[in-house]
Amino acid sequence: MESLISYFNNLLSLDDDEKEAVRKSFSEKRVRRRQFILQEGNICKVNTFVVEGCFRMYMIDDNAKEHNLQFAIENWWIGDIGSFYSEEPSRLNIEAIENSIILQIKKEDQLRLFIDYPKFNRIFRVFTENALISYQRRVLQNISSTAEERYVDFMKRYPFFFNRISNVQIASFIGVTPEFLSKIRKNISK
Repeated sequence: MESLISYFNNLLSLDDDEKEAVRKSFSEKRVRRRQFILQEGNICKVNTFVVEGCFRMYMIDDNAKEHNLQFAIENWWIGDIGSFYSEEPSRLNIEAIENSIILQIKKEDQLRLFIDYPKFNRIFRVFTENALISYQRRVLQNISSTAEERYVDFMKRYPFFFNRISNVQIASFIGVTPEFLSKIRKNISK
């Protein structure tokens, strides 16, 4: 729980009552590698903070091809925000890439935090705005950059992922086949 409290404190300093509210509102869960915390068709009922480990969020298209939308490691959040707020079934899957420890908060507990402790409303707004900025940057990059440019940007932005996720996962994230990613990597190494 202390890693989450530190995360919040880095955004806005929490008093003792707010720290205790965090402890009461979040529950810890241990997740094994390849275990899902959300599967397509289910409603996303929790917001998830990664304490330890690595996750991927992806969808499967009509041709059974996986498309990675997000990865999350320590001190990152992951969840289907659309399903969480609309309470509609998700089209996404969230799977542990490594054995992990997470902290989760239910929607009603999160809303209660917002009402009882307005500071959390601001914290979650900043977190949501940052996620939106990241998604917008990714969409713009996907429509205006070459595959090689997307890969180079991924390497610069997320160097810590290279020992944790496979090249197949990276290829899916940047929108290329694993074979094409191998060609890109070979060209870059020359």
